[in-house]
Amino acid sequence: MSRNWVAVASAEHVRIGRAAGFMQVCHGKAGPLRRIKPGDCVAYYSPTVEFGGKNKFQAFTAIGIIVHGEPYQVELGGGFQPYRRDVCWLPAEAAPIRPILGRMEFSAEKQNWSYQFRFGIFLISDHDMNVIAAAMGADFAR
Repeated sequence: MSRNWVAVASAEHVRIGRAAGFMQVCHGKAGPLRRIKPGDCVAYYSPTVEFGGKNKFQAFTAIGIIVHGEPYQVELGGGFQPYRRDVCWLPAEAAPIRPILGRMEFSAEKQNWSYQFRFGIFLISDHDMNVIAAAMGADFAR
């Protein structure tokens, strides 16, 4: 049975991953990516425009399906060797989170709805993924 995930990264980092067909979470750690399996769906939430930046974005910026294989490591120089997973990204537009907060189970009626995002990746229901996909205009349904 496939599962649904929300991953967190700046819009800038998500753009790079979408262009190259991969995802990376938690500063390149392998552990979180090992929990994700082929067929799982992932939606990226971008709290900011740039990594470490002050410009808030607070929108879902990508949605896709994990493809075959396991996490793999890449060399980016300077000793940074993050782990990644391949993703088939769906055509979609960025969708601000605030208009859909009350419709998602993980955030409805919760004052501190953003707390879960601190973990870098977390599971959500089929219902929530469908709400996100619809807001992004993605041709997707669970």
